[in-house]
Amino acid sequence: MASPPIPPLLEHLAARTFSFYPPILNLEHNEWRYRKETWSEILVVNWKSGEEIWIPRRFIGEVSRIDDPVLIVGLTRELEYRAGTVWPYQRRVLEMPAAAGARPTDSSASATEAARATPAPVVGIRLEPSDRRMFKLVAVALSGAIALCVLGLNLNRLADMRRRNIVFTAADQGFLDLSGQDTYAAVIDKLGPPAHETSQVVGTIHYRALTYPDRRYTIILMGGDRESAHYIGAMDEHWKPLHAVDLRSGGTTLPLLRGLKRF
Repeated sequence: MASPPIPPLLEHLAARTFSFYPPILNLEHNEWRYRKETWSEILVVNWKSGEEIWIPRRFIGEVSRIDDPVLIVGLTRELEYRAGTVWPYQRRVLEMPAAAGARPTDSSASATEAARATPAPVVGIRLEPSDRRMFKLVAVALSGAIALCVLGLNLNRLADMRRRNIVFTAADQGFLDLSGQDTYAAVIDKLGPPAHETSQVVGTIHYRALTYPDRRYTIILMGGDRESAHYIGAMDEHWKPLHAVDLRSGGTTLPLLRGLKRF
């Protein structure tokens, strides 16, 4: 059985400002400096507020290849800041109130636990012919439902495997000439001006989308500002990744593209 990947060492970030992706919830500024680390945690300090927090190493992911002017440190989980530390973000599940006329529960918690722990009495059941037929129908229905669930899981696994292998569906593959070093000017020089352009800002990260309808894909740039953004990949007309940039850490920008919402 393969061992889990070891998070990258971050000592070389001591003199660099970087941002986490996705940003940590409940924190206004997403600019950080590396302070120190242990075998299980990494201490970072917020560059604007000066606040220090420890982040477990298991939540630290890949470091982006594009490090000018903004270095991106990926997080394996969406985190939130609470009570001076970070926690995996969990969406709240609201418990529905009891239906009208429902049987009230015991006021005593101990009585409730005791009732749950007490085994139900065994009652002999005699099945009539109609009951046997109904039982068979229920068994057949359950068997069919289980078979459908297994088939659905296999189909989802096959679809996931297909998504991992990027399939080119664009009218041309001019984006294959692009690399993580290409800026806006380099993209225009290789592909020509786009039909239209949009942009958005997430924290301190700027994204630019250059759409080529005749080519049936959109070029994505990312950086600390609009002018210094670099190429990170291409999306098809359905906003699915067509091309990703290799990272020096051994991964690619594909997870970043998959999590990027259309803008």
